[in-house]
Amino acid sequence: MTDQIRNLDPILCAPLLRRVDARLLELLSALDSADWDVQTVSPAWKVRDVAAHLLDTALRKLSLVRDGCWVETVAVRSPQDVVELVNRLNREGVIVYRRLSPPVLIDMMRVVCDQFATFHESLDPFAPAVFNVSWAGEATSLNWFDTARELTERWHHQQQIRLATNRLGIMTPELYHPVLDCFLRGLPHVHRNVDAPPGTTLLVEVSGECGGDWFLHRGPGSWSLVKELIGEVTSRVTIPQALAWRLFTKGVDRKSARAQIQIAGNEELAEKVLDLIAVVA
Repeated sequence: MTDQIRNLDPILCAPLLRRVDARLLELLSALDSADWDVQTVSPAWKVRDVAAHLLDTALRKLSLVRDGCWVETVAVRSPQDVVELVNRLNREGVIVYRRLSPPVLIDMMRVVCDQFATFHESLDPFAPAVFNVSWAGEATSLNWFDTARELTERWHHQQQIRLATNRLGIMTPELYHPVLDCFLRGLPHVHRNVDAPPGTTLLVEVSGECGGDWFLHRGPGSWSLVKELIGEVTSRVTIPQALAWRLFTKGVDRKSARAQIQIAGNEELAEKVLDLIAVVA
């Protein structure tokens, strides 16, 4: 059976960053003055804060990774240190850039988004990334995974603005499916301490035109995502696509999410999916 196992393909999505950010610029340019102060599903952030965060993180990535500009040294000894560092940097960036007027922020965003996309398009997707995807449990990641993670960030924060201002429009198969695919790469890490007999398979189905099926398979010593079903499904969880992105980015509480998903088979195995958080926070 081991010879039949085929792991998931890399997510080669660098060109999508430019497309998602083009939609972001269209969105921000269409907001009226009141929209900028609307509360989002992120409790601490209004629309202007989310926009500020998107500007800040792109500037940070270009400065640190493209330009090698490291102005402070921080000791990171544990996953909690990573969380605290990221939260501090996010908070500091939002404090600064939320002060910008919409025209100034949009003009800056236009320049930065172009440079950000160009940089990720230039990377060798199979070379080691400067930053690992920590929520997937990786100590070292390849560029393709870091770029896919950036896509999830650009997509889900823009979707927060769209949801808050009733402007939905990027939940399309082209743009949303790769985001879901990246999110679900964290399942083996989430289930790492879940004991189950070899051959156990969890099917995670995201329902809707942007979704699909993901198979989490228990091998002789660990869990892995595989391209197709091996044996029989032990447990199945079905998540509506409108819920999935919010579930994996702390945009909905666990109780509300559980009421909207369907589970068949081993309930404990399936409910563990609710613990997947594909952001550092």
